[in-house]
Amino acid sequence: MQSQTSPESDGQAASSWYPRDIEHYVSVLDSTLAYARRRDYTGPDYGDGMSSQLLQALPFENRVLNLVVQEVVKRTPVDVRPLLRVEHRRNYKGAALFAMANLNYYDFASHRGEVDDLAFDPVAEADRLAKWLLEKQITGYSGFCGGHRHEIQHFHTKGMPSDPDIVSTAYAVKALLRATEHGLGDEYADIARTATAFLVEDLNYREVEEGAKIDYHMNHPEDSYTVNAAALGAGMLIDLYEHFGDEELHERATKILDHIAANQTDVGGWPYRLPASASHLSMDSHHNGFVIEAFQRYRDVVDADRYAETLADALEFYRTDLFELDGAPNFDEANAYPRDIHASTQGMLVFAREGDLEFAERILRWVLANLQVEEGQFYYRKYRHHTKRVTLMRWCQGWMSYALSTFLLAIHDRADEQSSVETERERVSLRS
Repeated sequence: MQSQTSPESDGQAASSWYPRDIEHYVSVLDSTLAYARRRDYTGPDYGDGMSSQLLQALPFENRVLNLVVQEVVKRTPVDVRPLLRVEHRRNYKGAALFAMANLNYYDFASHRGEVDDLAFDPVAEADRLAKWLLEKQITGYSGFCGGHRHEIQHFHTKGMPSDPDIVSTAYAVKALLRATEHGLGDEYADIARTATAFLVEDLNYREVEEGAKIDYHMNHPEDSYTVNAAALGAGMLIDLYEHFGDEELHERATKILDHIAANQTDVGGWPYRLPASASHLSMDSHHNGFVIEAFQRYRDVVDADRYAETLADALEFYRTDLFELDGAPNFDEANAYPRDIHASTQGMLVFAREGDLEFAERILRWVLANLQVEEGQFYYRKYRHHTKRVTLMRWCQGWMSYALSTFLLAIHDRADEQSSVETERERVSLRS
């Protein structure tokens, strides 16, 4: 792994930076969204092996066989889904990502005065996906919630499509709030607001010595704690607080983040679970990105000072240990491979939010050079000696469309800021 340098050390002044390939990036986003629309946002998913029609047709069920089939589908160098007749379904979190990507695309086109020239209606697409999120929400709980739509075999238990989780729910809430903000109806935000009750009541929000904790999902083991899921739950509360202004929302988010901050490692990152020995994952890239983004949201919406040191240390670790100088994502703090597209897209989101668009572009350029099949279609992972040649609708296409559209919006915001500064300089010059 390589040591990092700041964008300015490349001879580019951050204040004047602007990507040379922006029209190409817009074309890639067009193609990525078109790929998803042609397939109605349905396709292979990361953990869909249990939806093998061959496995489902067996007259018996065996936990070990379930694990074997699931992991073979997930890990083999070639895509065996067609052979095992794995059913394609629309992923819940993926639908939320595509909804937000479409709204981002509309905003970007609006800023450029190009809405009338679009070949499709991105707001209508987002509205259709938001309606689907409401239609497919999981009922019978204290508030709005959603989850994965495939059975997932864990080592000791099995997750069912009727099991909600905070990760899927948090992204759905974010998408529904965005839909309301784009004038698609107050009911989206009103329903999203009830997810607070799901987090507090069903996911066992409880105060502890260092703050507060929540469960990842209904069947989470009691002897470990999933850090990034808790951070996403806190982020959901911050999103709702920004929209509704309810002080209790940011107070609960603060307590959850207090606990996470207290358990930050000396190097600045977080293990996937506490204790770290409870998971095969270490301080992997995209899950650390989730945690960092929650602290960024808190800084931008609630309080810039409370977690300033926590966030600074986390960003230093993230950039230095979890990315290479050329933008390639490392899997975790000790392993470069596999290099995962989700790690790349989460990095783009984190650095775009941080205003480091130069490094976000490095990550994007690495993805286009290493994981793009053709314009708008992406592969899942690059290993040391081979590439996992499968396009996952949520993991590849959903995350790429959301990250790239967010990056393009950040570029527009940067250009607006530069234009305002230059206008003010001209006014000062004229007055003097």
